[in-house]
Amino acid sequence: MEQDRGRAGRLSRATKDVLFGSVAGMMSKVLEHPFDLIKVRLQTQPMHPKPHYAGAYDCFRQTLQHEGVRGLFRGVSMPLVGATMENAALFLTYNQIQEGLRKALGAPRDQPAPLSQLAIAAAGAGAVAGFVLTPVELIKCKMQVQMMAARHASHADAPISAPSLIARTVRESGLRGLWLGFSGTLLRETGGGVAWFLAFELSTRELLRLHTTRLHTQATKADLSSLELALCGALAGICYNVSLFPADCVKSTMQTERELRAQTHAHLPPTGFFATLAKIYETRGLRGFAPSSALVFLVYNKLEQAAERYGL
Repeated sequence: MEQDRGRAGRLSRATKDVLFGSVAGMMSKVLEHPFDLIKVRLQTQPMHPKPHYAGAYDCFRQTLQHEGVRGLFRGVSMPLVGATMENAALFLTYNQIQEGLRKALGAPRDQPAPLSQLAIAAAGAGAVAGFVLTPVELIKCKMQVQMMAARHASHADAPISAPSLIARTVRESGLRGLWLGFSGTLLRETGGGVAWFLAFELSTRELLRLHTTRLHTQATKADLSSLELALCGALAGICYNVSLFPADCVKSTMQTERELRAQTHAHLPPTGFFATLAKIYETRGLRGFAPSSALVFLVYNKLEQAAERYGL
């Protein structure tokens, strides 16, 4: 009876996924946003007659010089709102698909799921997250390049708020307009999601194997230190960005075209896929994109451990 009451008072798996994923996502967005802003500005900067930014450091320096520290967090409101939905949907869907596959195949719960099942769950979670995330990314990217556009053209419109951008997009393109760039986001989130989750699982399993060998007892994720979880998360973030980052650049270019077209030769046709790839190669690096993923997995796993410790 006492055991049943204790079990009844615990949080459900789905509640933990939504709650912990939301908190981890919001914390990561605050840490990540300055890097993301630099990334988007490098991805979408005018390339004619020459790139305005010489690289990531130059973009950071100019942003700080013209807009101050506040400028590095321009557009952060949308990712903070979106992080709640994105990471909640990501972890909830990931674990629910895993559970569904486990039940369908009659697999025991006390054994790690095979990587093929994790890949299916990760792809499904990424697809759901991509649908949720596209409108958030659209408005965020537009806000991130507004000051860049205004600084290089005297006739540029003054920056407008997220609600105004949403209203303008719906007015001009209907609700479908909020999903501009969905194909790129979907490709990035499904393929990148597989790389993200599998890299984290493989690295943590290897660490657990080493712990088990050293301690001569079966180790669990609760035995991993914060540093180990952060390193596994950082590796997952690098794999995510390396795997399908061209899709992300195409998406960003599509989503900011309206804001930058007037300043970058309105008569030019939209940037093609391979032209965008060339620009990525010249302007975008990998450093700075791993920290947020390290924080996501670290916070999520620490919250999960705390819930177990306090019987939630």
